[in-house]
Amino acid sequence: MPDFLVRPYQSTDREAVFRIAADTAFFGEPVEAFLDDRRLFCDFFYAFYTDLEPDHGWVACADQEVVGFLMGCTDTRSRPRRWIQSILPVVTRQLAGGGYRLGWRTIRYVTRLMLGGLRGERLVLDVKAYPAHLHVNLSSDWRGQGLGGKLLAAFIEQLRALEMPGVHLSTTSANAAACHLYERSGFRLLSACTTRMWEGLVQAPLEERIYGLRLT
Repeated sequence: MPDFLVRPYQSTDREAVFRIAADTAFFGEPVEAFLDDRRLFCDFFYAFYTDLEPDHGWVACADQEVVGFLMGCTDTRSRPRRWIQSILPVVTRQLAGGGYRLGWRTIRYVTRLMLGGLRGERLVLDVKAYPAHLHVNLSSDWRGQGLGGKLLAAFIEQLRALEMPGVHLSTTSANAAACHLYERSGFRLLSACTTRMWEGLVQAPLEERIYGLRLT
């Protein structure tokens, strides 16, 4: 049996976190199913956590190799402002300089995001009650080993020490195993809505979901 360890995120874990995030972005499969360049995905979605919230990240290791992670944020309301100030300029410069591959998959993804907003595909959340949020991902070879639960437990313990009132996360009905994990860990479904975001890429209609856990 491998030697499992859950520990705080370190800056040297950044490449491994980005790789796992991109390898699992499409319902546990690689991000290339809907984006042309995984670097754009990682810089756009995950650099915020690795670069601006490193103290709220955790990694799961098997024989000292990073095989999963949880990246968290303690103040969801401040995230858009901080993202615009620190992450957006970097991504914009890369885009302007041709640093990312942009093709039909990226165009389709962005178009569907915009159409979803126009259709009102929005979830409802009381951010004051659940100010923290998280993202958790595991490499496909290491699922079912209990590492997801250990990552959640480590972050929840950290949030309780910080006296945070609650934490939430976003997922979809397609991630059935993840939904069961969250429910077993005490999270409850707060909001759900049907989405057409992934039509043509998945067969069944999907629900976007927000789960939350009260900590006080």
